[in-house]
Amino acid sequence: MSPEAPPHGKLLIFTAPSGAGKTTIVRHLLDRFPQLAFSVSATTRPPRVGEVDGRDYHFLTPAEFARRVAAGEFVEYEEVYPGRFYGTLHSEVHRSWAADKCVVFDIEVKGATTIKRHYPQDSLAVFVAPPDEETLFQRLRDRSTEDADSLRVRIARAGEELAYRERFDRILVNDDLPRALREAEGLADSFLR
Repeated sequence: MSPEAPPHGKLLIFTAPSGAGKTTIVRHLLDRFPQLAFSVSATTRPPRVGEVDGRDYHFLTPAEFARRVAAGEFVEYEEVYPGRFYGTLHSEVHRSWAADKCVVFDIEVKGATTIKRHYPQDSLAVFVAPPDEETLFQRLRDRSTEDADSLRVRIARAGEELAYRERFDRILVNDDLPRALREAEGLADSFLR
């Protein structure tokens, strides 16, 4: 059972396959809209260089993640890659609502569909799409954050996630970053009014 929630507010959900640019867009919106609060996801993956626990992710051991799942502490969670779990803690959402903020998510597609299903009236779910599959795959290769095996898994997953695009309220094509940022600002501004 989840903890008692404060009166809830709005949720702005940005989702995309890895490499489509959702994190860049979400960071931009956080800089532009003080009424937004970032939902820090929990994960069992180890931190990358420069990532900070509690700011970028809540880095949990697999055992701690499983304990919190069993305790009902997650709004949603997924095994995104083999042995790598990601999820949204109720406490993250409640923290933002208690501060009278709109929660903004940078989240994978299955988790985004779960959140949208739980809060259909109070959320706007935006799918950030790459201009095409090959551009997305090249962006993933250019990151150089994965070894060859994990890159193959990530590319396969990204291909599957592209099929989810029609399940969301809006599709934002990120083929020109300045234009995508302006469009994201327009969506956020309309939703927050």
